[in-house]
Amino acid sequence: MQYQKSLSDYYQLYDKGSMPKKDFEGRIFQYLLGNCEKYRGFNGNQDRWNEFLSWLYPRLARAIDLYRDMGSSFDAYITSLVSSASREYRCREADHRMTEYICWQAKAEEMGVRDTASEYLEDSKEVSVPQGVRPRHILLLILKSYYFVSDDYVKRVAPAIGMKSEELQAMIDELRELRSKKDTVILDMRERLYCQYYRCLACQKRVDNAQPGTEYHKKMKRRFERAKRRFLAMKKRFAGMRRDASNRMIAEVVGIPKGTVDTGLFAVTSNSACRGLETV
Repeated sequence: MQYQKSLSDYYQLYDKGSMPKKDFEGRIFQYLLGNCEKYRGFNGNQDRWNEFLSWLYPRLARAIDLYRDMGSSFDAYITSLVSSASREYRCREADHRMTEYICWQAKAEEMGVRDTASEYLEDSKEVSVPQGVRPRHILLLILKSYYFVSDDYVKRVAPAIGMKSEELQAMIDELRELRSKKDTVILDMRERLYCQYYRCLACQKRVDNAQPGTEYHKKMKRRFERAKRRFLAMKKRFAGMRRDASNRMIAEVVGIPKGTVDTGLFAVTSNSACRGLETV
């Protein structure tokens, strides 16, 4: 689409007060929208050009205010603005693509690790209690480790300790309810830790791709160091978060004194025959 008037002509109308600023901004936007081929960097890709103009539009108002007629036409001024802004936009695009690639790569590795099935989930194996260990003590140990117990494991371990799976599941669900707020904090912290880890990878990649000795390389290196320090601090805090239920909570769920829970857990964890429930 071509326009009879140039941007300089429209500027003259605006400067004389014959055209409101909003209308002038719209004229500039429409002119740029219909003249993609005049500007380098987008290879005639109208969709990318439209996205770039949407990103650029908020800057037009300030650009109009900053323009001063110093021998250069308003057309040349806008061309220079678009040229410098398009370089920044393309750098942002490249940076976003690189960050997205790194995040997906890290996420894929994480999912690959998590997809590894534990041996106790195999249907051919049944759970048994080690000799010399009381079923009640095993119950306390399961409740203590409720955060890591799957529903499938509950169904198979319940008969081994003389309980119905529904009864054991109800106890675990009650503990989860008591710990819901804390578990929410833990899950939120874990997601933030993942995000910070991806941010560190992205910063490291930018440092590797930057030319050593340049201001950009120094800036990215400082950013990476800050991201790394924050990640290590978050990792330390996350490691210190308690994921097991307190003995007092277990006592409340089972309906026994806290001292009985203390004694039972001490007995089962100090028993050399009990490294966890056996599978046979």
